Amino acid sequence: MSETSTKPYLLRAIYEWCTDNGYTPYLAATVDGRAQVPREFVKNGEIVLNISFSATSGLKMDNDLIHFHARFGGVSREISVPVDNVVAIYARENGQGMAFEVSRLPASNDKGTEGHGSDKSPNVLLGVPAGVTSLTAVPSAPSGQNDDVADINPNGDGDPPKKGGGRPTLTRIK
Repeated sequence: MSETSTKPYLLRAIYEWCTDNGYTPYLAATVDGRAQVPREFVKNGEIVLNISFSATSGLKMDNDLIHFHARFGGVSREISVPVDNVVAIYARENGQGMAFEVSRLPASNDKGTEGHGSDKSPNVLLGVPAGVTSLTAVPSAPSGQNDDVADINPNGDGDPPKKGGGRPTLTRIK
């Protein structure tokens, strides 16, 4: 019998931590043919989604699929993202969360993935902090280490990230 991936459990745990602490959980995912997302908000094959309780309806985070309804430009849309496509989940306010490797790469010539009908970038429309254009998957650590947790601190000084503006960072959670 094969083991179930820890990824969906970690996604649910970080989501719960965000909501318990009053943070806004954001989900970054690669977009391919399996992802059902508004293509006009996809940039460079990725999308960032606000998955907070107030931004979604009927959020269901299963082991294989994250499914919910959300409004984009005032129109309710059905969103479906395979767990395999999730690149990161993090709190908008402080950038704390987790980054993951993506097991499959999105199609490189996916037509219609650039922003259409708006001169604003998709990240601005989705409320991503200024300066964040995309998230990149973190490579696995050598075996024996926790390969699902990223430690990204641009300060390099071990201090927690400074609040307010700038690029969010991910902090190692042990």
